[in-house]
Amino acid sequence: MLKITNTLTGQKEEFIPLNKDKVLMYVCGITPYDFAHIGHARVYVIFDVFNRLLKQFDYNVLYCRNFTDIDDKLVARSHKEFGDGIHYQELAHRYIDAYHDDLQKLNCLPPTYEPRVTKHIDQIIEFIQELIQTGKAYIAGNDVYYHIEQFPGYGKLSKQKLDDLRAGARIEVNTLKKDPLDFALWKSEREEPYWQSPWGTGRPGWHIECSALARCYLGNQIDIHGGGMDLIFPHHENEIAQTEGLTNKIFAHYWVHNAFVRINKEKMSKSLGNFFTLHDIFKTFDPMIVRYLILTHHYRAPLDFSIEDTNALEKSYQKLINTFTPVIEQKISDAEMKQSEIVRQMLSFLCDDLNTPGMFGVLFENIKTLQTNTKELVAAKQFIQSVVGLSLQALPITQVEITPTIQALIDEREQARAQKDWARADILRKQLQDMGIEVQDKKI
Repeated sequence: MLKITNTLTGQKEEFIPLNKDKVLMYVCGITPYDFAHIGHARVYVIFDVFNRLLKQFDYNVLYCRNFTDIDDKLVARSHKEFGDGIHYQELAHRYIDAYHDDLQKLNCLPPTYEPRVTKHIDQIIEFIQELIQTGKAYIAGNDVYYHIEQFPGYGKLSKQKLDDLRAGARIEVNTLKKDPLDFALWKSEREEPYWQSPWGTGRPGWHIECSALARCYLGNQIDIHGGGMDLIFPHHENEIAQTEGLTNKIFAHYWVHNAFVRINKEKMSKSLGNFFTLHDIFKTFDPMIVRYLILTHHYRAPLDFSIEDTNALEKSYQKLINTFTPVIEQKISDAEMKQSEIVRQMLSFLCDDLNTPGMFGVLFENIKTLQTNTKELVAAKQFIQSVVGLSLQALPITQVEITPTIQALIDEREQARAQKDWARADILRKQLQDMGIEVQDKKI
């Protein structure tokens, strides 16, 4: 039995799909105006494992993940790089290609559908028109807003009350909105890029895009909607209002959100200068180390990223590679794999709210058994590769430049060992390890 924590109820619930043999899953994608970062990696690795796990139950998973390839940030970045030329599409293509490359390196399976917003403007306009016809949205000048007063369930996902939200809302001057919390479905725009609409030239609001794309590819009701917890409010709250306001049906039956990535105990943010792109991280670490790092933390707990901790984790992953090397080419059927007692224990943890740390705990507790039982070793190897998504291939040997600083530490350590100052030598060894230098000692 598979259980997952539903953000909507705050409870761990048994997963029961709308259709017995099919699962409809939508996960919010990136805005491609820059390289993907470690926070993106966490979202898409977690949902890749979820996707793989669902397939182990023989579900046909229809997985949709969008690209918001029109956005104020993307347009601003385009102007910065290309001047007055309209090159936002070129910029989006560049970073979508880089994103695909990053996810391939992380061994994430491609989704069933990967729609781009700019290819679905007609469907978005149609959705907005239907909301206007039902009285859930209204035209204000050349803009269109969703009227949250028309949706009594607003706030049910984020557990926020309208009065509290209004009290904290920023006061707007000369607004045409009926309520300060009403949000834009269509924004007027007279400078390119824009699209023609019944309300004049403009661009879609952010929230309406996912509602329209989910309906277009998965229908009015889906099983799972996922993303980072930063999307709970307002993005996912507004998606609920839009779709359920139109259909009067439950939009997503399970809302699943992963916690933040933190740097030095603070949420990763460009404004704080603690921002790590995958493009840069992969220059230092093999992508499988990054995937392993993500999965050694429970998806609902904060993940603290540091170079030092990731260096240390490399040894743990190398231990897994060494354990499975003797049977790296052997294959068995999924049915045989599931007969393994160790696999059953690992699967039990994964089925308990994607408890990946608990699953790895089972693996490491049974290392000695695996080393003496080839049948269990082959089954566990196949489970780690096919369900957890770790390749278990040998890590590349990296050449580390011995800088004057590193050489000084090596020399100081040699001197400490010569003087039999073992405590100091151990401290210096740790410093060198944190810098990616493994010291091989000779007998004195």
